[in-house]
Amino acid sequence: MYLDDAPCELTDTFYPVGLARGTGLAGTAKIRGGAVALLSELGHVGVRVREDVVARMPSKAERDVLRTAPDEPVLQLTRLTLDRDDQPIQVDRMVMPAHRQQLRYEMWIGD
Repeated sequence: MYLDDAPCELTDTFYPVGLARGTGLAGTAKIRGGAVALLSELGHVGVRVREDVVARMPSKAERDVLRTAPDEPVLQLTRLTLDRDDQPIQVDRMVMPAHRQQLRYEMWIGD
């Protein structure tokens, strides 16, 4: 992903094989309407997300693509989306230059 012509994020997305097989989710092309809409059409709606964020030093390949210096850390955010049966339907792994990011979370407690 780019912001103002500067690379700001590397993203890899994964789906369970049984869910993705024979659909646009199994390919590398953009999905018309987006992956979330296709998942919904297939009967898989995300109802819960779990995210893990770690700061680390980037690999050389990541540094090259993100155009960062060897001493600049990245944030790696891994997002697991689960359906109403608590089954995983999507995993996203994002790597972002730490100095170009701000993460914000809002949480509701209770009903």
